[in-house]
Parts: sequence; C-alpha cells; structure tokens
Amino acid sequence: MQDAITALINSSDVQGRYLDTAGVDRLRAYFQSGDLRSRAAINISANANSLVTQAVAKSLMYTDITAPGGNMYTCRRYAACIRDMDYFLRYATYAMLAGDPSILDERILNGLRETYNSLGVPIGATVRAVQSMKEVTTDLIGAEAGREMGVYFDYICSGLS
Repeated sequence: MQDAITALINSSDVQGRYLDTAGVDRLRAYFQSGDLRSRAAINISANANSLVTQAVAKSLMYTDITAPGGNMYTCRRYAACIRDMDYFLRYATYAMLAGDPSILDERILNGLRETYNSLGVPIGATVRAVQSMKEVTTDLIGAEAGREMGVYFDYICSGLS
C-alpha cells in the first residue's frame, strides 16, 4: 500500500526527476483535504456496524437472496456477507485516508471475484450492497466527504465487475 505522497515521490524517482508543479498541486490538495478525510474516517469508524447493517438491509434484505435457498439464507451465510461488507468499508476508509486505492487491490480485490464465483456468491448482489454502502456512508459524512469515499467504493465495484 502506498499513500498519495509516496506514490507521487516514487513516480518522480523512477523517472529521475523532481516533482513538477502538477505533482506539488496534487500534494497540496491531498494535505488540504486531510481534515475532511480524517473527520470522515472518525465518523465511519464510530458508525461502521450501523452503516454495514443499513447497506445490507437497503440492498439485499427481502429479495430472493435472503429467501430459503438464496445465497444469504442461513445465519452463517448472512454473517459472512456482513463480514465481507465490513471489510469493504474498512479498507475503503483506509484507501480514502491514504488517497490511494492500491490497498484495495492488495487486501480485498486480488482474487476475490474468482473466489466469489467458486463459492457461488452473486457478484451483482455484492456490487449492489457496496453501492448502497456508498449511499448510506454519504448520508452520514456529507456530500463532499461522500464524493471522496465514493471513489473507493466505486473502485471496489469496478474490481468486482
């Protein structure tokens, strides 16, 4: 995992050059958004259980997936869904704080689609749940921080699709 600072510095280093104006501007924007990102992370952390529960209820409850024979039927499968959604929220929050999505690839996305397919976990339902988490998180942290967090939820959805 890299953060926005390390990513910019590594890119310039590989090219054997100093940071250019665009790179310095990206760093400035990253630092200026630090308070927004940290407040959002605190709110998300304090409300993580509620966010996950709301997202699952909003997107998956009372659908075929929770009916007998559905993929979330039985407490064990439901608990696995909640666990995975919590992972997605936590790692999206880490990525938002770092300003870099690479942690999402390293910690959750690499091989996840294949694993879900082999276990029969419906990818479309998972993407719907992540999109719902984006919505309920934005409702909690506000539009500006929600846009920032949304980048990482969208990255997860794209990686699963």
